[in-house]
Amino acid sequence: MAARRDIVADAEALARTAAERLLARIEAQPGRVAICLTGGSGPKRMFELLAGEFASRIPWPRVHWFIGDERFVPLDDALSNMGTAQRMLLDGRAPAETIHPIPTAMATLDDAALTYQRDLQACYGADRLNPARPLFDLVLMGLGPDGHTASLFPDAPALAEELRWVVGVETAHVAPFVPRVTLTLPTLASCREMLFLVGGAEKRAVLSRVLAGEDLPATRAHSLNETVWLIDRAALPEDVDAG
Repeated sequence: MAARRDIVADAEALARTAAERLLARIEAQPGRVAICLTGGSGPKRMFELLAGEFASRIPWPRVHWFIGDERFVPLDDALSNMGTAQRMLLDGRAPAETIHPIPTAMATLDDAALTYQRDLQACYGADRLNPARPLFDLVLMGLGPDGHTASLFPDAPALAEELRWVVGVETAHVAPFVPRVTLTLPTLASCREMLFLVGGAEKRAVLSRVLAGEDLPATRAHSLNETVWLIDRAALPEDVDAG
């Protein structure tokens, strides 16, 4: 299924539109909901909105929160993706049993990856993904300056992984240069909607490469159902029609 592009005016519109899409996915599911968050600076304003203005619209006890990738640092480290999400959004709102961080206190990357894979499988109720039954209702994604998404970097072996749901990444290609743990492309694809958040003029060059179809991790990433690229005008390449 072809990806859709939604163009919004600015960073505030990007955050608000993303928050509304997340809420729509929650509202579409009467039972348990699974949301996979992304790290970096992109979702921070969205977290603020969800924690404040929109908090009363979230049925916190039935929404489970996961993370697409993690830096191999303690949860209370400023670099921790899920740690940031907890501090800005989840703490004091989401019940502890609905928050699923990657266990970075484990001895090795492989230990953390396997443990998180087992957590995902337990929540999913199976050890194999069924294309007809998505793992996540929504997966949020970012776009790195080299075209990486989650912690799937260009030319990395993890891009070819088809069996494991989660893998360790020894070397990051961009700062911060710390080891990572990331969901693989098939795991991320198992969602009702994959929503890329792309904002700011610094993303314009790499977004141009993605939209041109260059073989980059972010180009390969897609949902088996709906994929949406949410882009603000500052990030939009000059040669792309804003619609």
